[in-house]
Amino acid sequence: MALNYMVKYVLNQRIIYRNEVLHFMIRFIAAILFIVIFLIVSIPIQLVLLIIKKSNPYAVKTASLKIVGFAFNTVMLICGIKVTVIGEENVPKDRSVLYVGNHRSYFDIVVTYPRVPRPTGYISKDVIKKIPILGYWMIFLDCLFLDRSDIRKGLEMVLAAIEKVKSGISMCIFPEGTRNSTDAPMLDFHKGSFKIAQKSGCPIVPMVINHSRDIFENHIPFIKPTHVVIEYCKPVVISELDKEDQRNIDSYVKNIIEETYIKNEKLPL
Repeated sequence: MALNYMVKYVLNQRIIYRNEVLHFMIRFIAAILFIVIFLIVSIPIQLVLLIIKKSNPYAVKTASLKIVGFAFNTVMLICGIKVTVIGEENVPKDRSVLYVGNHRSYFDIVVTYPRVPRPTGYISKDVIKKIPILGYWMIFLDCLFLDRSDIRKGLEMVLAAIEKVKSGISMCIFPEGTRNSTDAPMLDFHKGSFKIAQKSGCPIVPMVINHSRDIFENHIPFIKPTHVVIEYCKPVVISELDKEDQRNIDSYVKNIIEETYIKNEKLPL
């Protein structure tokens, strides 16, 4: 009797596991299909936006924000991603800012971009620009591309980001430079990432993302429904800090993000 019960239990667990794996794989395939269809369907939309851009570039920025925000929200729906947002009132709505976030997943942009209240460009690796159609959307969205192999181009990118912020476009950067796949809360921040705020005078909004790695990276190639937590900390204005913190702005902001990340890891979901 006990043996039969154990056999049935093991078989039921295997069926449950197999069904879960199938479910996760279906989500992955559905997400990929939607992205491909969206990119194809968006080609004529991009052509229209290119025409409008000559006479009304700001309209193109706001339209692109809504279109891509819709696409990312749909991806989250397909993937079963729920988002809890803390401190959204800390994000200034009336001026451009520099979002500074931790980076653990490809989905960090997907879960954070639909929440920006005004045109915002993300700083990405140069290779992303070469992806057909997607690269054009990123250009419409004021994204900039960093070539780490060329110091001069890196400096040009920073200068371009400063000009965008001064013109009213917010920017978002992940100062770790790459996705963190370690057990540490985050990697060291690159000091140069903060030049954008130092030279433009814009506020820094620390953006803390928890659990995004559980969506995909922790169990590639499956997509798992996940509850992500995003917290926007109070803006940091460099000129209001003491001289020591101004010199070590990378460590100052990293400490804020790291403490918040550790705190939010313990939140009941």
